[in-house]
Amino acid sequence: MKIGITCYPTYGGSGVVATELGLELAERGHEIHFISYAQPIRLTGPHPNIHYHEVEVSRYPLFDYPPYDLALATRMAEVSELYDIDLLHVHYAIPHSVSALLARQMLAAKPRGRRLPFVTTLHGTDITLVGLDRSYLPITRFSIEQSDGVTAISKYLQERTLREFDIKNNIQVIYNFVNCDVYVRNQKTMEKREEYAPKGERILVHLSNFRPVKRVTDTIEIFDRVRKEVPCKLMLIGDGPDRSRAEWLAVQKGIHNDVLFLGKQDQVQEKLALADIMLHPSELESFGLAALEAMACEVVPIATRVGGIPELIEHGKSGYLADVGDVETMARYALELLSDGKGLREMAKASRAVAQSRFCSSKIIPEYEDFYRRVLERSS
Repeated sequence: MKIGITCYPTYGGSGVVATELGLELAERGHEIHFISYAQPIRLTGPHPNIHYHEVEVSRYPLFDYPPYDLALATRMAEVSELYDIDLLHVHYAIPHSVSALLARQMLAAKPRGRRLPFVTTLHGTDITLVGLDRSYLPITRFSIEQSDGVTAISKYLQERTLREFDIKNNIQVIYNFVNCDVYVRNQKTMEKREEYAPKGERILVHLSNFRPVKRVTDTIEIFDRVRKEVPCKLMLIGDGPDRSRAEWLAVQKGIHNDVLFLGKQDQVQEKLALADIMLHPSELESFGLAALEAMACEVVPIATRVGGIPELIEHGKSGYLADVGDVETMARYALELLSDGKGLREMAKASRAVAQSRFCSSKIIPEYEDFYRRVLERSS
């Protein structure tokens, strides 16, 4: 198949999933065309089956806000016509599905027009925040209903979308995934552990885009409590608006020398695999991709009991769950794990087993391929 993929190319779960999906599909022989205003950050290195098409947005004094959605629709139509794209797969309803709808109409209106089907994948913020803004709700609902196929990354998101948007479409759950051959702990990786914990300290890790919803300062609070009992280091992977607050809090608590701000990382698995525990105290997660990536690397997640996270983590077996803001309980879970080496190793193995059995790319990518084929059959 020839598939056009549009996503936000920035450091976030939806962009990561969309890019990894394209890479996995390309490895399976499909021709992938990324269409976006910038090259996705996880798209590194050349691949014969992967092509990138930049969307250029003209800036005129007339426009306070350049019309990206219109430029995107135009580029989608151009690329689809030039490369005979079979279908478009857009990640986030707003504005990408609206642009795909316009591109479909533009191609159909040509003298020798054809129908260009498009699939929309809902990731969370497009529904939980943007879509529920009353000014966006009608167009979000319309674009979802006009999609030729709709997927959601968790049952939680599927049910919330159907309930709050009164959607008539069938929404199929296709979970986020991880390449279990890439996200893996091995001896070569573990040899680098002493670079971050030179005295044999335990390592905790947090991975996010540092938005307020990720509650990165809760991570600092949890670590501060754990550090008082167990020698340890905290690796913070990512960057974003709340980084400054986290840095100041670490300084105020006098723990900044043990808090390592690593910034954005291309090969996050190399850092994740060094850790013992993942701290994931988000206020809301539609799935929890960072937790899954950690689990595949045999890192035990301690997360909040929100959104789609309970579909990923079974409390007490493959990780621990707590209420939002309950830093005391999350710190207690971390201390219990770190004081029981055997228990930590067993739960780490159980975490990876969950990733391998349910969320590996080898299982999820065929689900997308089957979904694409059904969409194409209905559209032919």
